[in-house]
Amino acid sequence: MNKIISSKKIILSLALSVSLSTGFITGYNPAQAAYRAPSVDYLQTKDDGTIPGDYYVPSTLDNVFWGVLPNRNDKPILHVPSGSTITFDTVSHEGILEDQGKDPVKYYGQYGVKPEHVLQDAINIAANKKGHDFDANGPHVVTGPVYVDGAEPGDVLKVEVIFLTPRVPYGVVSNRHFKGTIPDEMPETPRQENPSYTHPESYGNVSIFTPIQKKGDNNEWFGIMESNGQIMQFPLNPFLGIMGVTPNTDEHYSSVPPTRVGGNIDINELGVGSTLYLPVEVPGAGFYTGDPHFVQGDGEVALTALEASLRGTVRLTVLKKDSPEIPKTNSNSLVQPFAETEKYWIPIGLDEDLDEAMRKSVRESISFISKQLGVDRKTAYAYLSAATDYEVSQVVDKTKGIHGLIPKVDFKNNLTFNLKINHVDCPVEIINNVLYTPIENISTALNGTLKTDKDIAVLVFNNNTFETKINSNIYKMNDIQTCTNSAPTLYYNNKIYIPVSVLSEIMQLPINWSTVDHTVIGISNLK
Repeated sequence: MNKIISSKKIILSLALSVSLSTGFITGYNPAQAAYRAPSVDYLQTKDDGTIPGDYYVPSTLDNVFWGVLPNRNDKPILHVPSGSTITFDTVSHEGILEDQGKDPVKYYGQYGVKPEHVLQDAINIAANKKGHDFDANGPHVVTGPVYVDGAEPGDVLKVEVIFLTPRVPYGVVSNRHFKGTIPDEMPETPRQENPSYTHPESYGNVSIFTPIQKKGDNNEWFGIMESNGQIMQFPLNPFLGIMGVTPNTDEHYSSVPPTRVGGNIDINELGVGSTLYLPVEVPGAGFYTGDPHFVQGDGEVALTALEASLRGTVRLTVLKKDSPEIPKTNSNSLVQPFAETEKYWIPIGLDEDLDEAMRKSVRESISFISKQLGVDRKTAYAYLSAATDYEVSQVVDKTKGIHGLIPKVDFKNNLTFNLKINHVDCPVEIINNVLYTPIENISTALNGTLKTDKDIAVLVFNNNTFETKINSNIYKMNDIQTCTNSAPTLYYNNKIYIPVSVLSEIMQLPINWSTVDHTVIGISNLK
């Protein structure tokens, strides 16, 4: 049985402070990458006093499936009340697979990573004698299932993503034969007959070792790749590629294709602050997660994202089948995944045919706008054509994904927006199509001290100092200055207003959003 630990202390910042040079690899035996192992607090599996969830689930051998999903016959690893927060130590499959030698110490060691900087749970999973079939199974390490009290078939499990923290300062992007968007063209290295993990180069697959690094004045995290003297750096956007509930089957489905109950949906919008709704098919729901990503482009064209292990905290809440909190896309309860963030409602389409996935997402969009918001179907269809973007989630997981991004502010005339921080109401104003809230209410909610001087506001809370200026989108948190894509701080109705998004992006206060009838509700209950 897994180790379960209760803790209320939250992680207010990424746990890694690193200084890395770049690394570039092709295939299994590249030239040595110029990687310097940093001095950091690697997030090995343990309760070190910083676990933010009510419960802690490490990815021990007893807690994971490798390459398949749990089914209705599998015993839960944990029982939790509805509304609980659970912290999962998820494990990336990269570095442990057969085409990488099934030896993460050796694999990462060739790029300068010391053995003590390789996650022990990854080492244990790779060495597990129960094994893994590279050709038959999916690659993913799936942690679960978790039984949520009160969940019954026909209900919906609401999954709110609260924290995501890198466990190591490096990841891998891979392209494998017969997979990816152009499987007959890439990778360009040949695959030998009867490849074996004892000779991983025989697979002919390509993996790019990618360190992460803080760059620039904003102290922002970037992935770093290098090729022929060209350096590519791209900002991180962590999310859990797999979040799902147990299907009502005796089979152990492959972890690769997403399904009607979630799984490997690979939607990069589902980071901190997102809410995912999943239809329950078995008692207790049987939640599982895995496939952690540092960042992924829409489409995930090569096959993988920047795959890397994360410590993730989610809140699991049961919505009974008649709950008004369930997105209204059908006459009865939810029948497939649906998601939302502060900015968007996200209707999802899944199908082996990309065109049909697009059609399903559009149908789901029309149904939601019609049933939830009261717009007639013909007008809803016209609105979607004029104002909603549809993105390719991924095209490499057998079942392909399309998701829509319906802007909530487009319906602001008929919606009410509410925000509660630690049970304190924080009024929301929509100014220039951006959600704002008064900083004085945030101060009250955080038991903070607020000082204002002409055009500057300084908020001190929980040993943190946040500073902002009127008409500026440059924010300072604990002496780290960040220029954001958010709108600027404003003086409005004799109060100082900050964009709501700044609370999560800068102040690191996770806010999760849900829609009940015509009310959009943002809640953060972690001090």
